Amino acid sequence: MDGKSITILIAGRPYPLKIKAGDEATIRKIVKEINEKVNRFQLNYTKKDKQDCLSMAVLTYAVELHKAQQKINTPNTKLSDRIHQLDQLLDQLLDE
Repeated sequence: MDGKSITILIAGRPYPLKIKAGDEATIRKIVKEINEKVNRFQLNYTKKDKQDCLSMAVLTYAVELHKAQQKINTPNTKLSDRIHQLDQLLDQLLDE
């Protein structure tokens, strides 16, 4: 495996990751989207702390993932593979 160590910031907290070098751009794009969702929740729910906003952002992704999984008819599609990759990335983030 061509591994690379990076540190990402989610909701202002650093998370060191060991990733495949080819995945860096995708991971950074997803991190940007997550942070944008968290920021939107913070603007809309000013009395909530950052952890609450992060939880709501994760919930929106979980709902989107669930809906996408239900639309998949065959488990060997490209979309299924991408969802599996995203699920693995989320597991990595939660483990660190």
